[in-house]
This record gives sequence, structure tokens and C-alpha cells, in this order.
Amino acid sequence: MKFLCAGAELAESSSRGFEIDGEKLFAVRRNGQVYVYINRCPHRGVGLEWTPDRFLDPSNSLIQCATHGALFLIEDGECVAGPCAGQSLTTIECREDAQGIWVSL
Repeated sequence: MKFLCAGAELAESSSRGFEIDGEKLFAVRRNGQVYVYINRCPHRGVGLEWTPDRFLDPSNSLIQCATHGALFLIEDGECVAGPCAGQSLTTIECREDAQGIWVSL
């Protein structure tokens, strides 16, 4: 497991981008749970963020691709609207402990 960040660095209902060993990732915290995905839209392979660390729609309830507006469920990365409906983001296994958030790469 590789260290991603301290838990306090990922606030509730927020997202952050990261790069570890050349792999671009992003993390979202929702209802106290952390979800981590590879930062790549399944439609065109582009990064998802609007601006640095901004991966969520205006309501902070869905992940949104800045390029095509595709919407993804935070909990499992499934695309529920847009050109890649039915596809999913690539999930990265993660865990959180007293030291922070860790990912399996």
C-alpha cells in the first residue's frame, strides 16, 4: 500500500487529485467513506477535473467529467449519464487508518 494523504486533507463531500508513480488518481470522501479512482474518463481517456481537485458536480453528489459532462456514482464509479453510460471508472483499492489514506497500486 502507498500513502496518499492524511485523512484530514480530504474533507467530507470533497475531492482531490493525486499522482503516484506516474499514475493520476483522485479521491472523494462521502459519508465518511473514501473512494479512489484512476483519473481517466472511460469515454475518451481524458482527465475528469474541471480545475485542480474539482471532480464533483455542483451538488457534490456525483463525479462529473469536465470534457463531456458524463456523471458517475461516487460509491462505485458507474457512469449514469453521458456518452459512456454503463461504463465505469477504474477503482483503486484504498483504506484509511490513523496515519491517513492508503492505496493499492
